[in-house]
Formats: sequence, structure tokens, C-alpha cells
Amino acid sequence: MVAPNRPGPASPGTEDAPVVTYLDQILAEAVKLRASDLHFEPFEHSYRVRLRIDGELREMPAPARALKDKLASRIKVLSQLDIAEKRMPQDGRMKLQRPQGPALDLRVSTLPTLFGEKVVIRILSPDASGLCIDDLGYEEEEQSRLLNAIRQPHGMVLVTGPTGSGKTQSLYACQNVLNAPQVNIATVEDPCEIHLPGVNQVNVHDKAGLTFAVALRAFLRQDPDVLMVGEVRDLETADIAIKAAQTGHLVLSTLHTHDAPSALSRLRNMGIAPYNIVSSVALITAQRLVRRLCPHCKQATEIEPQRLRDAGLPDRFWPTAVNAYGPVGCDQCHKGFNGRIGIFQVMPISDVIADLILQEASTSTIAAQAQREGVLTLRQSGLRKVVQGITSLQEVLGATSE
Repeated sequence: MVAPNRPGPASPGTEDAPVVTYLDQILAEAVKLRASDLHFEPFEHSYRVRLRIDGELREMPAPARALKDKLASRIKVLSQLDIAEKRMPQDGRMKLQRPQGPALDLRVSTLPTLFGEKVVIRILSPDASGLCIDDLGYEEEEQSRLLNAIRQPHGMVLVTGPTGSGKTQSLYACQNVLNAPQVNIATVEDPCEIHLPGVNQVNVHDKAGLTFAVALRAFLRQDPDVLMVGEVRDLETADIAIKAAQTGHLVLSTLHTHDAPSALSRLRNMGIAPYNIVSSVALITAQRLVRRLCPHCKQATEIEPQRLRDAGLPDRFWPTAVNAYGPVGCDQCHKGFNGRIGIFQVMPISDVIADLILQEASTSTIAAQAQREGVLTLRQSGLRKVVQGITSLQEVLGATSE
């Protein structure tokens, strides 16, 4: 059942019983199907409920449209939002108590639309203490580069990619590697999605003046070893983070860019001088999530070798036999897929790349040098997982571009 974060109003009346029952049932179904998000969407003549499962939205049975306002109000009460405010977006949280296992944290967002309030609920893992870097999908050499960078006493490691590409999980996994009694780790996030025991986590609160930059300045007076910034959004935050990386701290953060080389252009466009980038950034990893083929029903399929070559698979990864598979579908998966796995472009800042940054070389020039140094593109990383039988060619082509 859903529980508010603190004692709430009295039990709902009989007229609200259908709303309570439906909400409990759809949340239980979402957890069972391992959904990451629930969407409650009002339209002029209909009401739609969808779950995001393995990155794809799936439509679910919806309640009567007449219940849409009561459903939104019920969710807002449980997440301690203002039920009278229907003209502005609101954000809140609530807990989902389960018969077995720890309670789940739910993040709630409301948005006024033409025909009522749309509500999206994100289901968060109760904690990330068990999140292992080995489970994310890094190839051996990619993981080795990442671990080498985060085990340095100072410098900046950036994770890039669009929303929903798994950046936060990667940063939490890195923190689990570093989290030890002798290490002081502090994070500032918007918001903190998963609780990490032993890590000092701070939520951004813009209205109160607690921005990323303000929190970072405070961290530097708290004797930190490792700092994690949820996102480098502006010059002020980037400048403080880079200075922290230059003065003996390891800084982990994210950017929204297409690939790893583009992150360097983004920093320059923010106003960071090339020499400051070179002296602080140690490694950039770009990532995407692709759906993993269901091991119970995946089916071997023929792929023309030339098609893989045309897609960009490097010759050094060409297998003696292509064990490619495609989705089928069974009662243990969703359309032939079960879960997701990361594909990565892990780019250390080598001496040659550092020289190119100082020369303000183009993104394409830096990308070409990274290729010469053995850095795979996201497409190439995904194609390796195709020939390993982990995902399908169509999935990789859809998630990446060349």
C-alpha cells in the first residue's frame, strides 16, 4: 500500500474506495513488471495510464475518466502536495510499503494540462548499496579505464548522455567503489534519487537558495575527498567543480551531450578555458541503455556480415561466427526483452587529446584521435553486444547514431 511520508488525513471515505483500490493495484503491477515510471494522462474524451518498462511505454487498463481528478488528488495528498493548486507544476515524494522487502521511494511530478493534471510517478530503488559496477555493461577495457580514473586522488570524471540513459546509476556505482570509512564523500543532486549509506547527500533547493554552486562551496569547507555534482548546468557550477578537481579532490558529475568528445565543446561553450579543462578533466564516458534480449526465448537470426561492417563494427572485434539473436516474446519478458544494459564510450584525456583541447580543435578532430587511441563509439560498443548475443542489431541502431 502507499503511505505518506508523515501522518496524513483520515482514511478515505467510501466514495474514494475505487480510487484507493485502483492506485494500490496499478502500483503493485508496476513493481511486479519492474516499471521505472507511471504516467496518468487526462485527455478530452479519455484517460490513459502507461508504464515505462525497459525504456518503452506500455498502456495499461485505465480507471473511469470520472475518477481522474480524484486520482490526482489522492496522489497529491500522499505525496504532501497542495491539492488546491492545479495551475502550477508540483514535485513531491511518497513511500510504497510492500509485504516483503524494503519500502520503495516514489518521486511524484504533476503538470497542469488542457484537460486536467498529468501525474508521473518514478519508482526508485530503496538503496544503491548493492549497485555493482560489474553489472552495468562495461567491457573489460572500458571498466578498467573508468576504475583507473576514479581511483586517482583528484581530477574530474564526467558521465554524459540524455535523460534516462543511466548516468545516475553509473555515478552511484562509482561511489560504491570509493565508499569506505576513510573516504569523505559528499553529493548534491536534484533530487537525491537513491540513499547511499555512508555518503553525505544534499538536495538542491533553488527557492531556498541552495543551488549546486552554493552546495559545492559548502562542501569544500567540509574536508571532502570525493564530490559528486548531479549535473553541471552553468558556468558557476562548472567553475567551482573544476577548481575543486584542480585542488586535490575527485569530482564526479554529468552533462547532457551526445557523446564524450562533445562534452569538451560543451564545457568550452559554458566559458571554461581550455587550459582549465586539460588540468582538471581526467575521463569522459558517454552512455545509452539498450534492451537486453530475454535469455528464455531469444532466437538465433542471420545477419549479413556486411551489414555489421557497414554499421561500424571494428575488424578487431569481428567474431569467427556471428551469434546474433532477435526478440521473440514469452511469459517471462516484454516483447522478447528483459531488462536493460549499458553501452559506453569511455574516453580518457590523453596527452594528445589534451594538446588538441589546448588548440581548440573541433569535436570531430578529437573524436578521430580518440578512435585512433582505441576508444569505441557508442554504436561500436553496442555492436559488440550484438555479436555477443546480448541485444539485437535493431535495438543498437535505434539507440545510437553515427
